[in-house]
Amino acid sequence: MRDLRVERNVTLWMVDDLPDRIVYAGRRWRVTDMPTRIRDSVWSIDASARRGFYGWRFQATDDAGESLIFDVYPAEDGWHVHHTYI
Repeated sequence: MRDLRVERNVTLWMVDDLPDRIVYAGRRWRVTDMPTRIRDSVWSIDASARRGFYGWRFQATDDAGESLIFDVYPAEDGWHVHHTYI
């Protein structure tokens, strides 16, 4: 699995509080597996802070059939992609 380290703002649509669709790098993607909540993550800046929800990991597939694994996290200005994996 190749790790593509690219942080970008994304648009993320949720259905029943789970990621369903995403627009990333100018392409539309549909979530094609069961999203996993990321908790107690290394994304936490303050180790003494109360731990909780940090984001989602899921596979999504675009209209051309290409699939990526996404790690996304919420920020004050919207959702961001922390990592993608091929």
